[in-house]
Amino acid sequence: MIARFLVCLALCVTTQVHAKSWPVQTAHQLSEALRFSEAGDEILVRSGNYLGNFEISKPLTLKGEKDSVIDCKSKGSCIKIKANNVTISGLTIKNYGSDLYELDSGVLISDNSANIKLSHLKIEGKGFGVRADHSKNIDITDCDIRGDRRMHVLDRGDGVYFKYVKNANLLNNKVLYTRDGFYFENTENSVSRGNYFGGLQYGIHYMYTQKNSASENKTIASIGGFALMDSSDLDFRKNISERTVEFGILLNETNNSIVKDNLVSGVKNPRGKASLDTEGKGLFVYGGGENLVENNLFKNNEVGVGVAMGGEGTLLVNNAFITNKTQVRYVGTGNVEWSKEGKGNFWDTYQGWDLNADGTGDIAYVLNDSLDRIFWLYPEVRFLMKSPLVSLLKFISSQIRLDQGVGITDSHPLTSHPLAAK
Repeated sequence: MIARFLVCLALCVTTQVHAKSWPVQTAHQLSEALRFSEAGDEILVRSGNYLGNFEISKPLTLKGEKDSVIDCKSKGSCIKIKANNVTISGLTIKNYGSDLYELDSGVLISDNSANIKLSHLKIEGKGFGVRADHSKNIDITDCDIRGDRRMHVLDRGDGVYFKYVKNANLLNNKVLYTRDGFYFENTENSVSRGNYFGGLQYGIHYMYTQKNSASENKTIASIGGFALMDSSDLDFRKNISERTVEFGILLNETNNSIVKDNLVSGVKNPRGKASLDTEGKGLFVYGGGENLVENNLFKNNEVGVGVAMGGEGTLLVNNAFITNKTQVRYVGTGNVEWSKEGKGNFWDTYQGWDLNADGTGDIAYVLNDSLDRIFWLYPEVRFLMKSPLVSLLKFISSQIRLDQGVGITDSHPLTSHPLAAK
């Protein structure tokens, strides 16, 4: 009892009647402060290296000074949170383990935790940056999370991995070289805004989620931009995807979602083949679901938008498609209309005219006519697509509507679009 009293006396300085501040300078002092502090206390981690694995089991604040580093020597998780109402800020957390089955993480949030706030953290390691399951009310802001770029992308942990998490806010974070930047599975009411992703699989990856939103995020130089899969009621706006391989935005079995005001450019798959439909797609709509894709810009992609396996329920309107190698690739037999209330999309390959100057073409634009489908089947003669004869045949086909009732049609193509100049 005397020893415990002396430790507490040496470490704590009373700041309020019911809250104490615990300045620490060694790993041992940090462990003792975490053990003997009380709910509502603050632990101030002075500059220095703190080797080991640490656990927070009560509501408190863990605050780092400049150059305060927690290093768990490539074993396990650096910080485990087993309490509600925990705040962590200002620390560098590094060298956590790489065993994803054991949930090795920079910060591991235990089941049934709530009201967790992480801010201004630098997290570097091979496992998960932050992992949480069956929790709620988690905020992650202004953090820098980095994986090990030397590892194969699928062997890394995700920057943030949430499973059965409700009411999360992820704001202004930077995530590099992890598997996915943010992976959400069975989450609800998460907000991702202002985050930056690079050198990973997907920037944000949704699986079986509901009522999540993402805005003003950016993914560059990754395998895919943003994967919206098996989810519903997603609000996805003002995001940017640049220089990805497979897709910019993927809508896979996603329903009742809005994709609006986004920019996708430079999707190119160096190993893609037209005959296998593996070229890079700005937007890839795969599987069923009814969604609205509106006011987006797709430019400089191998395929502007690909539709397959029942993706006919997604409506595209008021989008701009600029300098894509192929504007649309549709694998299906349905009759799909991409215009609404007299407004379609802008296509820089549209060959019609607008005699009454109302901003829409006087004839419909048939995407992927019979000639396009022939070239997909026989890609070895694809070089003929730009020949004068093929251009003439496509023009004649569009005038007399030889392909009416087959494939995708924009009955009211726009002849100008403000996004076309960007």
